[in-house]
Amino acid sequence: MMQALTMRSWLATLVTALLAVAIWPDPGQSLPQGAPETVCDTMLPFHSGGSVLPQNSVSPFSVETSSSTLGQGQTLRVDLTGVPAGLSFGGYMIQARNRNPPHQIIGQFGPARDGTIKLMNCENSVNNSATHSNAGPKQQVILEWQSPVDFLGQVVFNATIAQSYNEFWVGVPSQPVQIVRRDLSAAPPLPTQSPSAPAGTTRAPYVPPSYVAPNNVVAVSSDPIYNGCGQSKNCFGFPDGCVATKSCTSITVVTVRGDVFEFEIQSGKGTNAAYVAVGLSDDAKMGDDLTTECVPENGRVNLYSSLTSASPYSAVRSNVNQNSARLLDASIVDGVIYCRVQRDAVTNVQGRTFDLRNGKYHLLVASGSSLKENSVGYHDIGRLPSAQPINLAEVQDLSGSSRLLIQLHGAFMIAAWIGTTSLGIIFARYFKQTWVGSQSCGTDQWFAWHRLLMVTTWSLTVAAYVLIWVELKQAVWHAHSIIGLITVILCFIQPIGALFRPGPNDKKRPYFNWGHWLGGNLAHILGIVTIFFSVKLPKAELPEWMDWILVSFVVVHVLVHLIFSIGLCLNHWQIGGMASERHLSQRANTFQMGDMSHHQQHAMRNGMSMERKMDAPYAGMRKGLLGVYGVVLILFVTVLILLVVLAPIEQFLGKS
Repeated sequence: MMQALTMRSWLATLVTALLAVAIWPDPGQSLPQGAPETVCDTMLPFHSGGSVLPQNSVSPFSVETSSSTLGQGQTLRVDLTGVPAGLSFGGYMIQARNRNPPHQIIGQFGPARDGTIKLMNCENSVNNSATHSNAGPKQQVILEWQSPVDFLGQVVFNATIAQSYNEFWVGVPSQPVQIVRRDLSAAPPLPTQSPSAPAGTTRAPYVPPSYVAPNNVVAVSSDPIYNGCGQSKNCFGFPDGCVATKSCTSITVVTVRGDVFEFEIQSGKGTNAAYVAVGLSDDAKMGDDLTTECVPENGRVNLYSSLTSASPYSAVRSNVNQNSARLLDASIVDGVIYCRVQRDAVTNVQGRTFDLRNGKYHLLVASGSSLKENSVGYHDIGRLPSAQPINLAEVQDLSGSSRLLIQLHGAFMIAAWIGTTSLGIIFARYFKQTWVGSQSCGTDQWFAWHRLLMVTTWSLTVAAYVLIWVELKQAVWHAHSIIGLITVILCFIQPIGALFRPGPNDKKRPYFNWGHWLGGNLAHILGIVTIFFSVKLPKAELPEWMDWILVSFVVVHVLVHLIFSIGLCLNHWQIGGMASERHLSQRANTFQMGDMSHHQQHAMRNGMSMERKMDAPYAGMRKGLLGVYGVVLILFVTVLILLVVLAPIEQFLGKS
């Protein structure tokens, strides 16, 4: 079996090399007919499996235009020259393409008087590309190009130029040329285009320096990057399980041959990715990861190595030797970024050693739609670490790491400190004189609700704290964790202190009341502050605008407290006035009590008892405000929990 594979690989290499020589020969051995029309889309002398790759260095040749602005139907001059002047080259191919999607081929080239230019009909359009007719050495090529009469916008000329068989540059660009409106009668005609031929193709252009176009004959669903996944190479991407369906938004492929470690990284179609990257992580968390970034810049895909930082999130390139990885292949087609990279087996970064031969690492795939100065932007398109660390040489099926424990931790804490604690404090402070005489489980209504809500807070907080310890498996100290720990301690001792509550008439009862009030409110405030700090945590992947939702909650909560406090003051004032009147009335009528019968005295006492069992004034207002606050509180809690569970929410909204 191995011999058959070896023979097959040898034959494939031989056939590819022969095709390469036939399609794009050395200037000294060139065929005179130039590039065939089979390479219209790729502009490559051979496909990505060829034995010779395009040069990654800056091209010593340039594409110059006689003008940066051109009217519809007008003609300009295009020069292919060496830098410095006098540098010779052999074969070439050139096209003009729309700078904006769909990047179709634009316009027509005119024939040369001396017959040194061969015109090509790519994608059923006449003379829209040009190549050499004589592969001998040349120092300059001058072409004439006419813009179409029905196009407005910018075009860029791209050329493939070969200096020798194994030295050629793909996608040498010109400066953009702006096509503007012009009177059609002034356009000097070039060879006419077939009336039935479209104005341009709809194929996507290459991007230098080493474009690898997809096989246009093969269906999109059979992307070759998935070939051999789980058999000869490790493949991992997001969303989780996408490798099996060949539908990854971003994917990385790792192939190991001895001490050669190759990474293929690719973004998904239609994602508008500004970069795609893969990290090697010890813990599946963002931070201290050796990252390989593929970033399209200035018409080419560039390779960067970086080390990530968790707090604040950043990918720092200056810390990593950029020679620790080499770009072997790169392309961007229809917005799909692809690169093939070889990394050193051992890379040392700031005292840390990434040993790909002996170490085990989580693969962490990420892509985003923005870039920063000297860094990639936030991975808003998506990010997923592999569930288990692996030795890269061990081929296996990989699955994504679950964020369930982090999501449950966040959801429980929000439900506890935004929801149940806020409502429980409202009941204890403002509803002791409401639902008077009505009891639940042998206690007053306000106390029954307060106890239920606070026990729920305690249970959710303890559960959330245990979950995050199980997830992290170690202490991580920052503002969120420190303030959160203080909150958990205060929350834990509150119900324990309540068990030793003195009796109502005990002289120590006021001290308990003040301590219980202070501990509960302090824990509530710190709990909300802790949630604010969670927004900045890279692991939480929460949007920055979540801060404004939390601020809105605080404003609503304070406003409700203010309204209830005003009502409480009015209650005290009104009850105090009624008590004063009752005291005067009792003094004025005390002498009558002796003359009352026993039945009359009993009736008066019953009346006073019934008055004590009545709700304090404005009970209806308090109940109504409580109902409104409860509904608003449920909305806040629901929205915040959804942000936690669906994080990163930008990715979810992008899909919807």
